[in-house]
Amino acid sequence: MTKEKVLQLLGLATRARMTISGEEMSVSEVRKGKAKLVILSEDASDNTSKKLHDKCKSNGVEIRVFGSRYELGHAIGKEERVVIAITDSGFAKKLISLIEEINRGRADDQNSST
Repeated sequence: MTKEKVLQLLGLATRARMTISGEEMSVSEVRKGKAKLVILSEDASDNTSKKLHDKCKSNGVEIRVFGSRYELGHAIGKEERVVIAITDSGFAKKLISLIEEINRGRADDQNSST
């Protein structure tokens, strides 16, 4: 259920013109200090993942790994997307909390099965 909330919120942020998609455009927004959050797909290449994690860390931007490239692209009304940058702090905070909630749920599932 929460995964759908994240995808719906991404769509809403896109309609509000608060998202940038694509690797180069997102890196540019991170460098300019405009990105508040970067969402990276779970199926991103190792090179892309390392590049984005390094850029975000050096510029103090939050980064989260979430969903597939198809899910991210569909959520924002485009073809598949590996990277989405959120430029609004309100949307970024809500997305971070929802993604953290999903990650806590996964950790709980793994702990209960062991």
